[in-house]
Amino acid sequence: MARDDLVQLLRDAPLIDGHNDLLSVLRAAHLDAPDASEPDLREPSPGFMTDLPRIRAGGMGGQFWSVYVPSSLPPHEAVTQTLEQIDGYHRLVARYPDHLGAARTADDVTGVASSGRVASMIGVEGGQSIGCSLGALRMLARLGAGYMTLTHNDDTPWADSATGDRAHGGLTSFGEEVVREMNRLGVLVDCSHVSDDVMRQAIEVSEAPVVFSHSSARALADVPRNVPDDVLELVGRTGGVVMVAFVPWFVTERGAEISRESWTVMQGLREQHPGDPLAVEKAIDGWLGEQEAVDPTPADVADHIDHVREIAGIDAIGIGGDYDGVPTMGEHLADVSTYPLVFAELRDRGYTDDDLQRIAGGNVLRLMRSAEAVAERLQGEREPSLATIERLDG
Repeated sequence: MARDDLVQLLRDAPLIDGHNDLLSVLRAAHLDAPDASEPDLREPSPGFMTDLPRIRAGGMGGQFWSVYVPSSLPPHEAVTQTLEQIDGYHRLVARYPDHLGAARTADDVTGVASSGRVASMIGVEGGQSIGCSLGALRMLARLGAGYMTLTHNDDTPWADSATGDRAHGGLTSFGEEVVREMNRLGVLVDCSHVSDDVMRQAIEVSEAPVVFSHSSARALADVPRNVPDDVLELVGRTGGVVMVAFVPWFVTERGAEISRESWTVMQGLREQHPGDPLAVEKAIDGWLGEQEAVDPTPADVADHIDHVREIAGIDAIGIGGDYDGVPTMGEHLADVSTYPLVFAELRDRGYTDDDLQRIAGGNVLRLMRSAEAVAERLQGEREPSLATIERLDG
């Protein structure tokens, strides 16, 4: 299949990416140079992995834009900065109305994508963004949050992170209530970044299928950010989706080794820069940039997709590149124009066009519709939860 035909297949699916950090790099660029004008994403933007010409070349039809803020922030600062990032999302969509369109539901996604624009959704990356408040969660949902990752790199007071101290043994009672309220709101429960215990408990508690917005298979790259086989089996059995990431440290074993070392470096950087998470992020990005180059190929990503298919089935696979969320993706998969390379590799391995369209976006749309149906039912059965972490966890 020629590239142009493959790009059209992806647009028709539509191709939906689970996680992109463009809003964070735009925010960082503004903080570094507050008087500089915002880049025009209609033009090639070599400082980023994402711009509108490369989005079009990659065949993208939908994107969950991450509204990430550091997980080490105090709760009130995390909530405020999350609102600022959501403001950045709305400004981004409004600035490029011919290219982007806001979307919240599966029908929104197909409607916007069919107009030739990219259906743009909000992904809240980390439970720190609600500050232990179900009211804050409800307000984020009203502002358009499509999913919330239960943790980021640090534990929250109610859930363990894959890379935190994991003091809770998984979800606390309040954490379970967060999952239930997300179900009632139709906000997807995202289990990327969480501990193995939280993965399993969230799948058990959630009445809607869960998503992993940007994770790969741990059997092939042994990092805690990836999904172990027993959880993959649960995801497949419950209708969830693992949106496979392209990150060098998540899809190659050498990258996984560097990732494991980076967490030791990260602890030292936090001691050097107490209370300054942005300085820590810049320093760890610099450290990663100094390490041996790891250049994942489309075949590496396809290996992870093969593995998820083997354990969880074809309906459990999506794409969650994590572009602009790491210093480099290597040369082969350098930016958002490269999705067709992965799908060409899959096609060479015998995946049918129907398989490719399910992986590109069909599976995520099915998951979204399932979560929407659960939310409609639950909203008819119960009122918004007024539980507090103090009452449930003591």
